[in-house]
Amino acid sequence: MSVQLYNTMTRTTEPLTTLEPGKVKLYTCGLTVYAQPHIGNWVGYIYWDVLVRTLRANGLKVERTQNYTDVGHLVSDDDNGEDKMEKGARNEGLTAWDIAEKYIAIAEDEGYNQLGLLRPEHLERATDYIPQQIEFVKELEAKGYTYEIPDEGIYFDTGKLTDYGKLARLDIDGLEAGARVSVEGKKNITDFALWKFSPKDERRDMEWDTPWGKGFPGWHLECSVIARETLGDQIDMHAGGVDHIPVHHTNEIAQTEALTGKEFSRFWIHNNHLKVDGGKMSKSLGNTYTLADIKKKGFDLEAFKLMVLSKHYPTEGNFTWEILESFQNVLDKFRAWSDLQFQNLTSKELAKNYESAIKAVKRELSNNLNTPNALALLNGMLNRTTELGIDSKAIAAATKEIDGLFGLTLSKRGDISVEQKKLLIERAKARKNKEWVASDKLRDNLRKQGVEVKDSAGQQIWNHS
Repeated sequence: MSVQLYNTMTRTTEPLTTLEPGKVKLYTCGLTVYAQPHIGNWVGYIYWDVLVRTLRANGLKVERTQNYTDVGHLVSDDDNGEDKMEKGARNEGLTAWDIAEKYIAIAEDEGYNQLGLLRPEHLERATDYIPQQIEFVKELEAKGYTYEIPDEGIYFDTGKLTDYGKLARLDIDGLEAGARVSVEGKKNITDFALWKFSPKDERRDMEWDTPWGKGFPGWHLECSVIARETLGDQIDMHAGGVDHIPVHHTNEIAQTEALTGKEFSRFWIHNNHLKVDGGKMSKSLGNTYTLADIKKKGFDLEAFKLMVLSKHYPTEGNFTWEILESFQNVLDKFRAWSDLQFQNLTSKELAKNYESAIKAVKRELSNNLNTPNALALLNGMLNRTTELGIDSKAIAAATKEIDGLFGLTLSKRGDISVEQKKLLIERAKARKNKEWVASDKLRDNLRKQGVEVKDSAGQQIWNHS
């Protein structure tokens, strides 16, 4: 089965081809670690987690790099304003280094412990690659792609390229005069900072000596350098948010290809944003929710993952508490179904049905990561369970497959205790003898222990409540 993906560069859905047969070199843009991540920050990572799982399910070996931006990301995309790390440090009365440590630790816990995302093979901090970033700029300088703006920094001269903006298909002549210019001395409207100079009258928490003076890297530089250092001059796929297309990813391509003379990435894939209550997430509106907020309301984070995946990654999603509640119900349904793996019941017809259903789910995921259709197929499979009967072994195998594809924990749910199984046997005897009062008391006893019991076709079916 081949993997088809929408390539932002070509604007077409194409079969994934790789530089090295059977292996995918993937770079995913990471968090800027200056503040508490909100739910919108995690959307892309949930999609790219399923992307990696899908690639591996198709027999491909994936080597992924993801960065932590812990320096250089200014509050605007036009190389102007305050460094977000410095701003976060000032807000909390800490140093930028302390802020980075604090929010990297939070991101690690939320991403890999709480959300259960796969950890990239290379998870790198921008500040760990400062010497390589300086060397990268020096190489561009030697090739004639840079110039200096006094008191500002070293800038990349986009006028030296004939294909700048090809990813975003920028109409450079049509850009408004001020759209990308707020630094006096830029040669071209689209030129961008490779290295920023520290203010002469101010000492920054994060600054380094260079041949051009003390300063810090421009935001776009780190991704090019980290990708090159960990994956090589060329990669197979680069992923990120749609907001990265016009500036960040466009500038990554420009500086990397200028230096290497090679195509940077064969595929570019971008996820859309998550709205809240149909509008933009905003602190002023009080709707900038976190994973902790979701848990405080009593919802599971796996329900949030299902909610995100119910929308196709190129389309906008929407978060409301009502929508999340509906996906908590979906998750509860999946969990009740997964409990059937412990029932010791069989249906050969259903076992075959599960195998074909899982294959169909994989086909949908391999078709441009169509998670909405894949989840719809899973729902259909669950509905077929009641029509055809139950095969516990087939369900056990299917839950492992589903967990592997979507990052859920259905297969890790535990069996009931020996004592609880004895209560079920007693209840079955009571029902056989038509001792309905005793049967009801045993059912209520099990419910108090977190075990719901239903009777179907003369059989007791239980699930964790």
